[in-house]
Amino acid sequence: MDKKILVIDEGTTSTRAMLFTSEGKHTGSAQKPIIQHYPSPGLVEHDAAEIWEHTLSCCQEMVKKAGGAEHIAAIGITNQRETVVFWDRRTGEPVAPAIVWQDRRTASDCLRLKEDGHETLVQEKTGLLLDPYFSGSKIAWALANWPELAELGDNLAVGTVESYLVYRLTGGTHITDATNASRTALMNIESGEWDNDLLDLFGVPSSILPKIVDCAGPLGSTKREIFGQPIPITGMAGDQQAATIGQSCLELGQTKATFGTGAFILTQAGKTKPKSKHKLLSTIAWQLNGERNYALEGSVFVAGSLMQWLRDDLELLKDTADSEMLAGSVDDNAGVYIVPALSGLGAPYWQPDARAAISGLSFSAKKAHVVRAALEAMAHQAHDLKAAYAADGSDWKELRIDGGMAANDWMVQDIADILGICVERPKFVETTALGAAMLAGVGAGMYSSLADASVMRGDIQKFNPRMPDSARQLRLSGWFNAVESVLGTSGGNVG
Repeated sequence: MDKKILVIDEGTTSTRAMLFTSEGKHTGSAQKPIIQHYPSPGLVEHDAAEIWEHTLSCCQEMVKKAGGAEHIAAIGITNQRETVVFWDRRTGEPVAPAIVWQDRRTASDCLRLKEDGHETLVQEKTGLLLDPYFSGSKIAWALANWPELAELGDNLAVGTVESYLVYRLTGGTHITDATNASRTALMNIESGEWDNDLLDLFGVPSSILPKIVDCAGPLGSTKREIFGQPIPITGMAGDQQAATIGQSCLELGQTKATFGTGAFILTQAGKTKPKSKHKLLSTIAWQLNGERNYALEGSVFVAGSLMQWLRDDLELLKDTADSEMLAGSVDDNAGVYIVPALSGLGAPYWQPDARAAISGLSFSAKKAHVVRAALEAMAHQAHDLKAAYAADGSDWKELRIDGGMAANDWMVQDIADILGICVERPKFVETTALGAAMLAGVGAGMYSSLADASVMRGDIQKFNPRMPDSARQLRLSGWFNAVESVLGTSGGNVG
C-alpha cells in the first residue's frame, strides 16, 4: 500500500492536519480554529498550549484515517512565520503567550533602533527591515517584560511555531528550519547561522534558540506514545516558502502570491541573495543539503482577515464566500476604496502606525460597494508590490495564486485585470500544505529533488486580463489617493 504523507499546517487562524498520497492527492483533513487574543490595540497573541492540543488532536484523527502510524511515511510541517513561542525545556509546556506575527508592540523599539542607524546592519545580514513584524524584537521585548522567562534561566527555550511543534512531537529536539530562521532578524542568511552582531543588537542569547537545519531530510521522529509508533519528520518550511514550493516556483523569476490571513508574494531569486532598493525583503526560499535558495518577498499584512472583519465585526457578510456574489452585483466600486491597514501597512510602505480607512462613501454607496472595495484592495496591494518588484528589476511575467481567498473567481480575475498579466490558479489551492508534503517527500527519499516532486502540483486554471487600460488607470488613481490620505496621517508617502 502506498504510504501517506501527513502534513501539519499550523496557520494563524486554524490548525490543520492533512493527508497526501505520494502523487499529491489530498485524501483527508482535520481542522480546528485558533482563538485570537487581542490584549490591547496592536497586540495579538495565541495560546501555544491550544496550538499543541489542536495539532495533536488533528494529527491523531488523520493517523487513524490512514489506518495507523505504519501507513504514514513521513510528516511535513508548515507554519505561520515570525510568531514566537516560549516554553520550558523540561516539560515542553509554554510559559507565556505566543506573540503573533501581526503583533505591533515593538513598533517604538524598532523605530528607536532605526533612528540609531541600525537598519543597514539588519538589512545587509538578514534581508529584512526593522519592523515589529519580525521575531527578533518580539523575543527581546518578552525577555525584558516577562520576568517569568528570566526565572527559567537555562531551561527557557524559544522558537517559531514549527520549532515548538517539533520539540513537543519528538520530546526534546530543538531545531528550526532555515526558512523560519530567516524571518527572525537574528540569522545571517548568507552564512546560514545565528549572527552575534544581531543577537547583541536585540539582546537575545543564542542559548535559548534552536539549531538551524535544512528544510528536508531526517529532522527527527515523533515519540512512540503519540501515534503508537515513531513517524519520521522529514520536511519543514514557513508557510510562504512552502507555498512557493507547492506552486513549483523553482525557476528564476517565477512568482507566487498567497492570499490567506495576509498576502505574501515571493519571486524565486536563485542561489544568490537578492538586494532590494524598494523595500522588498530578501529571504531564504529553501535550504537543502546545506545549500540555500533565495527569494524576494513582498508582505501584505491584511488580506483574508479583512473579509473576516467585515463578516464578524461589521456584519456586512454572513459568510465570506458571499463576497464574490456581492462584488459582481454592482458595476463598479461607486468611488469607495478600502486601505486595509488594520495592523499597519507592510511592503512597500512599512508604516506600522498606519490605520485603515474606508473612503469615498456617499448615499449611493451600498453594502455591495464596500465589499467590492475590500476585494479590490487585494488587487491594489498586489499592484503596489508589482511596481516595487519592477523597480528592482524583477517584474512579474505571470502570477501563480493560492490560499483560501484564491477560491474567489471574481477576486482572481480582478487581480489579473489590475496587474495586466496572466494569473494561474491550481485546482488544489492549498499549496502551502502541498509544499510541505513535497519537502517531506524529498526528505523521506520518495523524490530525488523538488523538481521531481513538482508532479504533485496538478492541474491549473488561467485568468487572463480583460480590463481596458483606461478603466485600470482610473481604479489605480483612486487607490493612490486613498493610500496617500492614510500615509499622510502616519508620516509616509506613496511610492
